[in-house]
Amino acid sequence: MSDSTPQPLAPADLKARLDSGEKLILLDVRETEEVGICALPGITHIPLGELSIRHTELDPDAETVVICHHGIRSAHAANALAGLGFETLWNLSGGVERWARDVDPSMSRY
Repeated sequence: MSDSTPQPLAPADLKARLDSGEKLILLDVRETEEVGICALPGITHIPLGELSIRHTELDPDAETVVICHHGIRSAHAANALAGLGFETLWNLSGGVERWARDVDPSMSRY
């Protein structure tokens, strides 16, 4: 990507990238209770409400995929991170709900 505008990333495309060994930061911005129900392996969990103070825990140069339940909160989070200078941002289209539907039907849903 040539600019910091967050781009959508379909769950199947994310799976393919992970399966190929790409190193991506998977930032889950859901609430702790939601992450307790289901989560992608290897996530970094920072609830959306804490992102403004905890964004310094993240590498602004790392390629980051932002995740939530349906893709709305993650879009807001990705835009906020772009405004803070994060360069390569993706928003998981449809969130963990679509991931469960399209990639991992065994994942718990809510």
